[in-house]
Amino acid sequence: MLRKAILSVVVSSVIVVSAPLVLAHGGAKGVVKERMDLMDNMKDAMKTLSTIYKGEQEYDADTVRKAALIIRDHSGDAMTKLFPKGSAHGPSEAKQNIWQEWERFEGLAKRQQVISQGLHDSADNRSAGEAKSSGHMMGGGSGSMMGKSMMGGGHMMGGKMDTPEHYAAMPSEMVFKMLADNCSSCHTRYRVED
Repeated sequence: MLRKAILSVVVSSVIVVSAPLVLAHGGAKGVVKERMDLMDNMKDAMKTLSTIYKGEQEYDADTVRKAALIIRDHSGDAMTKLFPKGSAHGPSEAKQNIWQEWERFEGLAKRQQVISQGLHDSADNRSAGEAKSSGHMMGGGSGSMMGKSMMGGGHMMGGKMDTPEHYAAMPSEMVFKMLADNCSSCHTRYRVED
């Protein structure tokens, strides 16, 4: 029950954080419009994944893989190239600290690419609890594994565990949570809130 509640909070925060993107497109041009469109594509993929992991849609590994590939292909360099210096104008929601903390921003964009590839590769890895009931998305003992990975049993970001192969061995719902956390971290730090 607690695991389901945690996942619901993460999923809801991703949707809430990304929802205002649609409203910001008014008058956007050039690279600002390109990156808003890119973010919309990722938002749509995250919504698809959210409905699956919240149990609102039947689990389908092919749908998970397709959505993960959209996110992967819009992350890393595909994302960072749309943030040239001086492009925080007009309807842009980018904060100035993106360029002041470029390495950190770039690291989050690259990590998103790695995690989304891992989600693609883990799509067939459903935990025992999830396979029995889509209402228990984080079941099957994944909590102890998450605690070890997320809370210090090996630093994920930039470490040897931060590879698609590492994520591919995890339950897919766990990888989705990590992807949602990465998106939320980037939005919280680098996106202007309405």
